[in-house]
Amino acid sequence: MPDTNEKFELLNQAIEELKDQPGALMPVMQRAQNIFGCVSLDVQKLIAEKLGVTLSEVYGVATFYSQFKLKPAGKYTISVCLGTACYVKGSQKVLDRLSEELNIPVGDTTDDGLFTLQATRCLGACGLAPVMTVNDEVYGGLTPDDIPGILEKYRELEM
Repeated sequence: MPDTNEKFELLNQAIEELKDQPGALMPVMQRAQNIFGCVSLDVQKLIAEKLGVTLSEVYGVATFYSQFKLKPAGKYTISVCLGTACYVKGSQKVLDRLSEELNIPVGDTTDDGLFTLQATRCLGACGLAPVMTVNDEVYGGLTPDDIPGILEKYRELEM
């Protein structure tokens, strides 16, 4: 795993390679996302400076397209299905409990870098509704009261 200085060097190389192409901003930002796992403010500033565009233009692209993250994803990505079957069976309440327990809004990552919380559409497990995944593990038939125990399981893995 490259250190931060090596990552910035890789980004500088990508910018040099792509900067003269029309529409270079998107490919440069995609490379930055691949290198850093996100397009943080310091990365945005470097891209803006090296491409000769405004920081607000880079930020606008970073926040418009869902492929770009402003913070790195957590070790455990929690995805709660809000598809019809899950929603009808209470997945919004499950999502709300997760947000409350993790103390983050949907789309954010906990300060300790453990959890990223996202809402998704159908996960293809409608018969288990409401459903969520933690990375590749599927949890079905959830109630809001199940959430603390599930989170504790992952927190214990870090001790």
